[in-house]
Amino acid sequence: MTSYGGPSAASSGSRTNGLAVASLVCGIVGVFFLNVVLGPLAIIFGGVALRQQSAKGGGSGMAKAGLILGVVDLVLFFVLLAVAASNGGFHWYVGG
Repeated sequence: MTSYGGPSAASSGSRTNGLAVASLVCGIVGVFFLNVVLGPLAIIFGGVALRQQSAKGGGSGMAKAGLILGVVDLVLFFVLLAVAASNGGFHWYVGG
């Protein structure tokens, strides 16, 4: 029988760090949109979350994943920038 007043699994001490979640979300979204902005945010949030996790002694998988995705975001941005520069840049085509 389930007790409705008892402690749940979420409140028993296994809480997820909010900065680790923010790092992961920024890293994932940054792969598709605004990678030059969201990549550094993912790196910063992931680094702070890792530092907090090392002080607490908990798991740090989401923070590491967000940190890696932040680096991937920046590498992707610079690769796309280099491709655009080698092709003469980006020009608007106005039909006529």
